[in-house]
Amino acid sequence: MRTHILIGGLLSAFIAQSALALGIDQFRVFLQATKQARGSFTQTVMAKSGRKPQQSAGTFAFARPGKFRWSYDKPYKQLLVSDGRKLWSFDPDLNQVTVRKLGDALGSSPAALLAGDALEDNFTLIDAGAADGLQFVEAVPVSKEGTFQSVRIGLKDNLPRMMEVRDNFGQTTVIHLGQIEGNVALPADTFRFTPPKGADVVGE
Repeated sequence: MRTHILIGGLLSAFIAQSALALGIDQFRVFLQATKQARGSFTQTVMAKSGRKPQQSAGTFAFARPGKFRWSYDKPYKQLLVSDGRKLWSFDPDLNQVTVRKLGDALGSSPAALLAGDALEDNFTLIDAGAADGLQFVEAVPVSKEGTFQSVRIGLKDNLPRMMEVRDNFGQTTVIHLGQIEGNVALPADTFRFTPPKGADVVGE
């Protein structure tokens, strides 16, 4: 009987370890096989202070290496666009555009997890188990100069379905990704941005 218990325990441990490996394996398949994609997202930001969570929603697209478009539609409009060299942030309400070189910023930000290249040069990947039908992997930035501590990514069918970002200010941002279409043709202007006439442009 004790032998059966021991064997059962070893098998359970082996199965558990196998399940843990699935998250990192799926994420690596995603990085290798999905070069561009588009979809929708919902985002919830929870502060350490316990204030009411901030919720938003919109659409996204990316193409490796370094190109992405992250469009907030609700409750306020905001647009982030990268062409792989520069990153534009547009606030329609203020009619203000902030532009800067992408540089190494992509390698130390959550955007790198979708649009980045050579990801494991910038992040340490750790198996993070399974929950709610998803396999998880945790990405910890190699650089300590970024604004966040870690990102936990939940995957299903080799595609990311949610991201949980913990930053250095005590905030947790949970992003649910939906309607994901991988390796679809994207319009040529998806990753281009021209500041609107009259907009206040700040930066490079």
